[in-house]
Amino acid sequence: MNPPRIVIATHRSLPAAVLFSVLLALSAGCVYRPNIQQGNLLKLDDVNQVTVGMTRSQVRYLLGTPMVADPFQPDRWDYIYTLRRGRERKVDRSYFVVHFASDKVAKVDKVDMPDATDIEKMKANRARRDGTAPVRAVPAPPPAQPPPPGTPTPAGG
Repeated sequence: MNPPRIVIATHRSLPAAVLFSVLLALSAGCVYRPNIQQGNLLKLDDVNQVTVGMTRSQVRYLLGTPMVADPFQPDRWDYIYTLRRGRERKVDRSYFVVHFASDKVAKVDKVDMPDATDIEKMKANRARRDGTAPVRAVPAPPPAQPPPPGTPTPAGG
C-alpha cells in the first residue's frame, strides 16, 4: 500500500504571491503624475492690451497663434488653457475669445480668466508648496527726521 502523496509546492509559492501582490498594491499609490499644461498660457497684461479695432496680425503678435481657429467660423479665435496638477481632480481652465468683424477686433470674451489677485495667490501657493517662498524681511525703521528749525537742542551734545 502506497502512502498518500502530499503536494507542498503550492505552499512554497504562496509567500512569493502574497509578497508580489502587496508590492503591486503599494506601488500603485506611488506612481508619479506630472502636471499637464495644454493650450495658450496668456499673460493678463497681454490680454488686457487687446482692444476693439486691433487687426488680426496685431492680436497674433501679442497673444500668439490661437489654440482653436475654426475654419467654419473664421471670425472667431479661441485661446484656451488647461492645467491639471498631478493627482488633483480639479482642472484649471481659462478661455479668451476674440471676435473679428472685417479683420478687426469687434469683441473679446474673458471666461474664467484669473485676475491679478488670483495670480498672486497661485504664485504664493506654488512657492509655499515648492519650499521657495521668500523670507519676509522685517521693515527698517523710518529714517530719523531732523528737528524743525527753531527747536532747542539738548545741551551737552
